[in-house]
Amino acid sequence: MDSPDLYHVKQQFTLGAYKSVVELALPDPNSPDYTPTLVYQARAHLALGNTAAALALAPPESDSIALKAVAALAQYLSAEADADAALEQLRDLVVEIEGEEDEDEEAPAEWEKGVVRVLAGAAFARAGEVEEALETLGAGTDTRNIEAIAYTTQIYLSIARPDLARKELARAARWAEDDLLLQLAECAVGLAAGRDAYSDAAAFLTEQLANPSLSSPRLLTARGVARLLRGEVAGARSDLEEAQSVGAGGDAETAAALVVVAGLAGKGVEAEELYGKLAAEHPSFPLVTDLQRKAAQFDELAAKFTVPPLATVSA
Repeated sequence: MDSPDLYHVKQQFTLGAYKSVVELALPDPNSPDYTPTLVYQARAHLALGNTAAALALAPPESDSIALKAVAALAQYLSAEADADAALEQLRDLVVEIEGEEDEDEEAPAEWEKGVVRVLAGAAFARAGEVEEALETLGAGTDTRNIEAIAYTTQIYLSIARPDLARKELARAARWAEDDLLLQLAECAVGLAAGRDAYSDAAAFLTEQLANPSLSSPRLLTARGVARLLRGEVAGARSDLEEAQSVGAGGDAETAAALVVVAGLAGKGVEAEELYGKLAAEHPSFPLVTDLQRKAAQFDELAAKFTVPPLATVSA
C-alpha cells in the first residue's frame, strides 16, 4: 500500500496536475518513496513537453528499470534523439522484465515492471505499432496493472473500438471499481460512446475539480469537451480559456477544442486564426494532420475535374 505522501503524488499525476507534481520536494533518497516519486516527477515533465528535465531526473544509466524506461521514452519523444533506437531500448526493457530472474541480481519490483509496460506501450502506440502496444500492455488478459488498462482503453478509443474499451473496464471493475484512474478511463469511454454518458462524465470531472488542493488544466479541458458535447458552448469556452490560463496556453488539446468552440459559435475568422496557430505550434496533432490529409485529397480530386462549358440557350 502506498504511503500518504506517495498517494498524494499519484493522485496529482493521475488528475493531470503535472506542474504541481514537478514542484513537489523529493523525499529522502533512503525513503522507499524516493524512486516512485522521482518516476512520477520525470513523467510529469514529459507530459509538459520538457524532455530535457525528464532526462535530468532519469538519466539512461539509472539503476532503476522504471527510470530507464522513462529515459528511453524521453529520448523517443526528443526531436534530437534516434527514435528507432529508443524504441529498441524499450523493447529490450520489456524483454528484461519478462525474462527469467537472475539469482545474482535483485528482481525489479512489480510497480517498476508496470511502469516499463505502460511507457513502452505508450511509445509503441505513438509509433503506430498498435498491436505491439496492446500486447505489451496486456490487453485482453487478467493484468492487475490499472494504468496499463487505462492506456489500453485509450488505444481502443483511438481506433474506434469503444466496445473493446468497455470490456477492459468491465474486467478491471471486478477488483478496482473505486480506483480513480479507472473512473477517469470510464469517463473517457463515456465521452466517446455517446450523449447518454455526457452528463455523468461532466459530473465526475466537476467533482474532481472541486478539490481545493488540485490545479489541473487537463481536467478543465476534459470538462470543457464534455460541456461542448452537451451543447454548452459558453460553458465550454469558459473552461477551456481557464485551462489555457492555468496551463500557460501550451496544451494542444485545449487549443484544438477552442477551434471547435469558435466554429460552433459562428466565429469563422476566430476559428481560422486559432486553427492557424494550432497548426503552427502542433503540426502533428490529429486534428491538423486529418484536415491536411483531407485538403490534399480534395485538391487531388479537384485537379481531375473538368469544368464543363456554360450552357447556352438558343433562340
